[in-house]
Amino acid sequence: MRKNYVLDANILLHDPESIFHFADNHVIIPVAIIGEIDRFKKEMTDRGYNARAVVRILDALRGEKSLSAGVPLDNGGTLTVYCDTDHAAANGQPDGDREILRVAETVRKAEPDTPVVIVTKDINLRIRADAAGLRAEDYESDRVLLSELNTAERTLTLEADSFEALKVNGDLPLPDGDFTPNEYVLLRNGASERSTLLARVDPDVSRLQVLRAPDAGVCGIRPRNKEQYYALDALLDERIQLVTLMGKAGTGKTLLAIAAALYNTLKRKRFRSVLVARPVVPLGRDIGYLPGDVDSKFTPWIKPIVDNIEFLLHAHGPVRGFSDCASLFRSGLLEIQPLTYIRGRSISQRFVVIDEAQNLTPLEVKTVITRIGEDAKVVLTGDPWQIDNPYVDATSNGFMYLAQRFRSEPLAAHVQLRKGERSPLAELAANLL
Repeated sequence: MRKNYVLDANILLHDPESIFHFADNHVIIPVAIIGEIDRFKKEMTDRGYNARAVVRILDALRGEKSLSAGVPLDNGGTLTVYCDTDHAAANGQPDGDREILRVAETVRKAEPDTPVVIVTKDINLRIRADAAGLRAEDYESDRVLLSELNTAERTLTLEADSFEALKVNGDLPLPDGDFTPNEYVLLRNGASERSTLLARVDPDVSRLQVLRAPDAGVCGIRPRNKEQYYALDALLDERIQLVTLMGKAGTGKTLLAIAAALYNTLKRKRFRSVLVARPVVPLGRDIGYLPGDVDSKFTPWIKPIVDNIEFLLHAHGPVRGFSDCASLFRSGLLEIQPLTYIRGRSISQRFVVIDEAQNLTPLEVKTVITRIGEDAKVVLTGDPWQIDNPYVDATSNGFMYLAQRFRSEPLAAHVQLRKGERSPLAELAANLL
């Protein structure tokens, strides 16, 4: 059944292409929302970029037909910018939320047989709409439920002969079942429940391949649980170009990613250098402007990365003569930068780690991944239970969006780390608090 969707400004700023994601329905943008978007178009941020993108899209559609009369969209729907000139002349510049409620009510009265839905990421507006008897929803086009990404452990029991053959040969034809590329499986010996092997679905040859971690570990780090075995396998396999590591605090996401980056770059020499980037999103109240140049301003934000690198160098000793972070920075083999400056870059022959990716929007993640060039690998770590960005949540952040879209791609792997290994206190805090 055809519906009328009234969009809030935060939907357009979240996804400039959102007007094309409502199938063959009628999309309505109150003219007051255009005024709200206009306030952000000069910002040199992703929000400003999105505001400019929205204006350009609307201007291009305006060339086909009047926006007030309704512009047909390629998906069969229509777009209208709603403007009540008489009401605007009598009341001046209206408040955005009130205008959305008024327009929705006006449209409902004009078309009583057609459902009207307000689409907004503003929880308070959804409550006000419900109180006014209007239907309101969040934008769900890029929502991914945690249950869709929770990698429930796949366990297969093999006959004793097949199990022993697998230990010797290292692989086995893929059993019947619905498997995804690079899915990880726990294999049990039917003759002995305590005898197990870890394996991965190889998308190239449709076989189960036994995992074999480096005997000496990775930069002094050895996996402590099966999920960390899975993560290291994905991080070290050169055929897998995109890895998403999901887990709560203390599960080792960042440490494993940094260890694999240094191992692949300094030991195996498969990459020219390591690039680590993270969004600049503060926890709690920000401390305000910081003095100095870009490097000085970014120093507090890179401390978690530096802590992990120093831990690795302390545990494993100098790697290729580098004994501290400062020497790695000076050599050019390690670069840490804010994601703010990644737009426009082309990153090739590098091992890229995007830390705290749960704070990114889907558009920001798209911007990052489309920067990755030839012979590069990118790893995103994310904890959807700890989000500091007020504009995304556990179901709409870019990390979840990316992991879900790439689940069936042979060049990508997704691993959920479940057990905290930082300390007993950290594990207890992550579970209880």
